Amino acid sequence: MNSISVVNNQTRRQILIGTVVITAVTAVVVRLMGQPLWCKCGGWSLWSWDIWSLHNSQHGIDPYTFTHVLHGILLCGLLYWLPKSVPESRRYLIAMVLEAIWEIQENSPLIIERYRTATIAQEYSGDSVANVIGDVLACALGYWIAFHWRTWPSVIVFVVTELILAIWIRDNLILNVLMLICPIDSIQQWQLGT
Repeated sequence: MNSISVVNNQTRRQILIGTVVITAVTAVVVRLMGQPLWCKCGGWSLWSWDIWSLHNSQHGIDPYTFTHVLHGILLCGLLYWLPKSVPESRRYLIAMVLEAIWEIQENSPLIIERYRTATIAQEYSGDSVANVIGDVLACALGYWIAFHWRTWPSVIVFVVTELILAIWIRDNLILNVLMLICPIDSIQQWQLGT
């Protein structure tokens, strides 16, 4: 029993260190790409709930943070299909690296411009470093939810979150990806409320 506790503590330590390192490296890369540390608009609120303001994607938490929780749920589900020989801690760290890659790509000039032209985020200028950190940690939370709650509760969390976001901000993970890849005018008009 002692060796199991040591392994569990070592695994927890690896996960914690991995999360900190991946988050820090992502934050540094995004900062080197020219993104601000925090919202340039002023105000030190941890969150911003208005997706139409210049504060969106500039504070630690915004409505799109919930889509990053869903990233974690999806990644946990997808990585479940790796061979059983891949330890759970490695699967988690793979998910965090994939989320980090997404955050870096999301803040590239190509994707920022794509968001501006194809989605409702017409004033999008990329994420602040604080927002990137919040998004990576939200993904970690989503992975934790899916790992501990397993399939059906995770599916329920996913569906309910998507529905709430669709009603609240007229956007969600599925719509965001759809509009980024294959914009549909009628959906964009509905999202814009026109």
